[in-house]
Amino acid sequence: MSERTVNIILMGLGNVGKAFFQLLEEKAEPVKVQFGLDFSLRAMLRSAGGLSSTSPIRQKDIPEMSAAELTRSPLWKPGLALETVLNEIEPGVMIECTSSNPNTGEPGLKHIRIALEKGWHVVTANKGPLAVDFKGLKEKAGRACRALKFSGAAAAALPALDVGLYSLAGTEILAIEGILNGTSNYILTKMAQGRGYSEALREAQDKGIAERDPSLDVEGWDTAVKLLLLANAVMGLDLCLKDIRVEGVKDIPSGILDAAKKEGKVLKLLGKVSRVRDDFRAEVFLSAIDRSHPLFGVDGINKGITYFTDSMGVVTVTGGKSDPRGAAAALLKDIINIYR
Repeated sequence: MSERTVNIILMGLGNVGKAFFQLLEEKAEPVKVQFGLDFSLRAMLRSAGGLSSTSPIRQKDIPEMSAAELTRSPLWKPGLALETVLNEIEPGVMIECTSSNPNTGEPGLKHIRIALEKGWHVVTANKGPLAVDFKGLKEKAGRACRALKFSGAAAAALPALDVGLYSLAGTEILAIEGILNGTSNYILTKMAQGRGYSEALREAQDKGIAERDPSLDVEGWDTAVKLLLLANAVMGLDLCLKDIRVEGVKDIPSGILDAAKKEGKVLKLLGKVSRVRDDFRAEVFLSAIDRSHPLFGVDGINKGITYFTDSMGVVTVTGGKSDPRGAAAALLKDIINIYR
């Protein structure tokens, strides 16, 4: 198999960015053998600057991914800007892993726009830009004849987007329902076992499952953004966050969990979009589901999604790692699929 060199720029060196850097080197040889792709990581950037090189950046160049170690590297360039490296390197794929802001989409929104304008494909795990300007970014990618892939933003390692776009091609998607946030699902699972909300949240934070500021997860907004992405991509809608009714797992009225348990049910935070006559309804809500529900057994940090279709029936996918490595694996998969 002939090899194709693919230049890569990594924007954002948080947990997902670091995991992607490590996974890229770990999988380099298997990807080269199986798909004929030679990944060349040419730049890694954060807000204060970045590293760039005429040859691929390897883990031996930066053994530790701490901020101090990065700035000590001979490859470190203070103030290095994304636009600079986009101009200097032959276009390939820009990976966007900066912090997500679902209200403004920045700074990722600017990064994605400029990368597409410069002729780069974009793969992102950042939900914010897509929540703010999904339609605009897809149109920009189309005009540039470049790919915009975001399965890592939709549900990390759970192949929710791939199933909807490819496995169910030709069907009419009547509804999508999913458990899309591992933190909230973990908390509800522990509360069903007798923990209080605060105790369950603290345990999730201690295990690195929940962020120090878990508000986007526990208030339902992370689920809402993922639902928005799936609905717009798979059902062809043009939803905004304001179109989705949202509730979370905080302040659950006393007795609801016990009542569900007595009835043989479990309480789950569901994201659902469905056709209602000639319109659509999108919501994130708590629901007590029984064993007949396809997502009944999705516990802990696991996620799951169910598609209701006109010609393939009900299709459910569950599982997938809910951690930075799982999100990094989704990024890698998207890059491979651009060139397959």
